[in-house]
Amino acid sequence: PTLFKRTIYYRTYDVTNLLKKGDNAIGVVLGCGRFQGLGVKTLRGVADPRLLLNLRIRYADGGEETVFTDGSWMGTSAGPIIADNEFDGEEYDAGLELGGWDLPGYACSDVWKQVDSMKQKGQLLAMPMEDMAVQDIVTPVSVRKVGEDRYIADMGQNMVGYVRVSLDGSYGTPVVLRFAETLAAGGDSLYMANLRDAKATDKYFPARDGHFTWEPLFAYHGFRFVEITGVKSAPSVSDITGKVVYDRMEGTGTFECSSQVLNQIYRNAWWGIRSNYRGMPTDCPQRDERQGWLNDRAATLYGEAFMFGNACLYKKWMRDIVDSMNDEGSISLVTPRNWTIWRDDVAYSATFLYIADMLRNQYGDESGITEYYPVMKKWLDHVLECRYRDGLFDFPDDEYGDWCMPPESLELIHSLDPARQTDKTLIHTAALYGVLGLMSDFCVIAGAPQDAARYGALRDEVRDAFNARFFNADVASYSNNTVTADILPLAMGLVPEGMEEAVTANIVSRIENDFDSHVSCGIVGMRYLMRCLTANGAGDLACRIATQKTYPSWGYMIEKGATTIWELWNGDTAAPEMNSGNHVMLIGDLATWMYSDLAGIRSAAPGFREICFSPYFPEDLDCARASYDTPYGMASCSWKKKGNGSVSLDVTVPSNTSAVVQAPDGYAFEDGGCKLSAGPGSYSMILLSL
Repeated sequence: PTLFKRTIYYRTYDVTNLLKKGDNAIGVVLGCGRFQGLGVKTLRGVADPRLLLNLRIRYADGGEETVFTDGSWMGTSAGPIIADNEFDGEEYDAGLELGGWDLPGYACSDVWKQVDSMKQKGQLLAMPMEDMAVQDIVTPVSVRKVGEDRYIADMGQNMVGYVRVSLDGSYGTPVVLRFAETLAAGGDSLYMANLRDAKATDKYFPARDGHFTWEPLFAYHGFRFVEITGVKSAPSVSDITGKVVYDRMEGTGTFECSSQVLNQIYRNAWWGIRSNYRGMPTDCPQRDERQGWLNDRAATLYGEAFMFGNACLYKKWMRDIVDSMNDEGSISLVTPRNWTIWRDDVAYSATFLYIADMLRNQYGDESGITEYYPVMKKWLDHVLECRYRDGLFDFPDDEYGDWCMPPESLELIHSLDPARQTDKTLIHTAALYGVLGLMSDFCVIAGAPQDAARYGALRDEVRDAFNARFFNADVASYSNNTVTADILPLAMGLVPEGMEEAVTANIVSRIENDFDSHVSCGIVGMRYLMRCLTANGAGDLACRIATQKTYPSWGYMIEKGATTIWELWNGDTAAPEMNSGNHVMLIGDLATWMYSDLAGIRSAAPGFREICFSPYFPEDLDCARASYDTPYGMASCSWKKKGNGSVSLDVTVPSNTSAVVQAPDGYAFEDGGCKLSAGPGSYSMILLSL
């Protein structure tokens, strides 16, 4: 998926082993794909999928030949795939199969026509990342009969992909597969209202009575449950295979601790994140949306990078963002720009910069900064011109704000209580302060040090204006004292010197007393909540928030049967127009906190060339361990509390790196308690901070 009028990617394959002496044929099956978009239901006279192909042949005698797509090719829409759409599913009529159409000597019937030549619009570029691929297999945990001709298979896991079925069918009777994340009340039918206009339905028309095996080519679904109708005999668990599809990439991290709630939350996040890697980071995989919302990844992308080797995906998405900008410099909050939402904001559009920051810190890759710095500067200068007034980023009418603050009533999607809503100018001004800090660093890396002084001066101006406008020194709070209003300046370093402890105490009091130690902010506040609390001496509170089982919490989702992360804290009770069961935005900084705070694996130099192992030992946890495959090799940290009040700590340092191991407050390393070892030919250094 790209903004196709700007960029079209091609893929190169070595097909030598597919060629044989004598005649050869090339056959290609084309689906609608993202190029066609939502609303294209059929290939018959509606869609116009396109192909550009060059087969380059080098002969043993040194001669070369190219076979390419031109007007001599033949095509047909009369094949067995009679409809395909990413959102609605695929329809396959086995009676329309064309035989050996992809073999030499095939005699084209009159359903085959010469193809149309079409103009190319976007710039052709080599694909910068891997294709999507089947990367996991899921077997149903049960299949049960729920009606005269209806069966429901439970995959046991909310997954993304499709199913391969081996069933018994009848000629003239379509076998219909419908997909949903949850069941309706009573449990005997699918709950599909939250899919909105997406049909999420595959159909197979048997060519004859009897057994068949089939899987779609051009459809994927977000689902846990599959409803099957039109079969002659009851399907069994072994007749259905779930194929998990996402962008091909390696898993790079592991996490486990003594809390089974946290372990399941991590697993839910892991499933949700990979579910939404589809050539771009999508918001959801099941309904009629599946778009690249910048809002959703502003915080989660840092934690994702511990779990998956996603550098190529995010570098590709940076180009999508640039392609989707307008001439003035506005960033589209949905990228690629299938929906045009140019907001001239900071809090969400700055995801563009956060990606570059993550790539530098996590992978040591500064190309996002050096390549796109001029575009970043254009965007920042544009939004400053639009909305910057007297040290503040004035955006009181922002539609999104601190999106998805847990509402006061379980049937609501968004809170209606003004006391829970954070001032939007505060949100964007705090985000601007952070962006100016990033740009001050970026301009040096990009070879534009002359910009550093200007952005630094603006940053000072913002700090002074922000505190003058929003800070209430008497009660150590900001604006109307929402948790987000207070956590943003504390995390950003905006709090006046000497007031940090008082602001922290106020935040802790609000969370403990007014929210009973539960989640108390929307996705903007969630970017910083867990790590900021821990950094300011309230790590035990962060751990209590993370392990809650009642609303609103990640544990509440688990108690209600979730196997991924919901879009809403009350996704089981809110209206269906916005209650995806597989979103990542509510993860916030939780995954980052698991790796960088609980396990204490932190990058102290770009790409983990230097590592700081600084774990936190919450009162409610007995042990934690994590590993991360850095660009230099595996780094790991594990700790376990012992009965005598001490803690054992083990770390693994990758070759050719250096590391500092820091004991948390209240702990010190015992004399003689440290053993260092390194493999042959490697070099590592550990400095112990007592």
